[in-house]
Amino acid sequence: MGEVVLAAKVCHVPSMYLSELPGKHHGCREAAIAGHKEIGRRARELGADTAVVFDVHWLVNSAYHINCGEHFKGVYTSNELPHFIRDMDFEYPGCPALGQLIADEANAAGVRTQAHNIPSLELEYGTLVPMRYMHMGVPEEEKLQVVSIAAWCAWHRLEDSLAFGAAVRRAIEKSDRKVLVLASGSLSHRFSDDRNAEANIHNWTREFDKQVDLRVVELWKQGRFKEFCAMLPDYAAHCYGEGGMHDTAMLLGLLGGADYDKPVEVLTEPFGSSGTGQINAIFPL
Repeated sequence: MGEVVLAAKVCHVPSMYLSELPGKHHGCREAAIAGHKEIGRRARELGADTAVVFDVHWLVNSAYHINCGEHFKGVYTSNELPHFIRDMDFEYPGCPALGQLIADEANAAGVRTQAHNIPSLELEYGTLVPMRYMHMGVPEEEKLQVVSIAAWCAWHRLEDSLAFGAAVRRAIEKSDRKVLVLASGSLSHRFSDDRNAEANIHNWTREFDKQVDLRVVELWKQGRFKEFCAMLPDYAAHCYGEGGMHDTAMLLGLLGGADYDKPVEVLTEPFGSSGTGQINAIFPL
């Protein structure tokens, strides 16, 4: 019987890759990278063999979609921010069987879902960035099998994403996999206007967004998810939630929705990045 061994909300800011490179921003995201490495370490310690990533950088306009190719390999440059991520190598095994099982379970629950094993369907950096740091220094034979799920759901209801997340949990438990589940996306996501972008690379754009993010994290630390689920639609709307915050809805659906009440463990304290709010946090099972 399969199980979710660890669940987390994680950042995927491209300045993490920039942080690796020589220059004025070298080392600027050491705390975020350390958070990813710790999540990867704990997941392996718990026996994880697969990672399922809810990726808000994969935009879909109709249905829910799963990239469950057999193998992912390439060199990635961001078309959004090529001055942040360019020529980033990656290679990970996939898990088509789990992806199809998730699609079957979601469809049975009335959530229209498709699983794709298509060699030309590429991964987005919401998956590639956390996988990079969670695999850093890991031997080839210990690489996690990767399943990426679209979480920039442009015309979807948050309620359906909650139901989808619950279906992911059921599918995992019917499988033979031990799974690390990641909601890969930001807190607030109001990018800074272009003329202020350089100055705000380590800040929030608006004090309002920062204060709401900090309040949200306090609710998470207190396990107050009944209140958080009630505010989620307004939070996503008024603080420009990345991808509509469908990744967060999926994660909460997997954990039990408004009934989830466990205090979250923050590994990387909230920080501003190009105007947006970011965090790495583990949601206890």
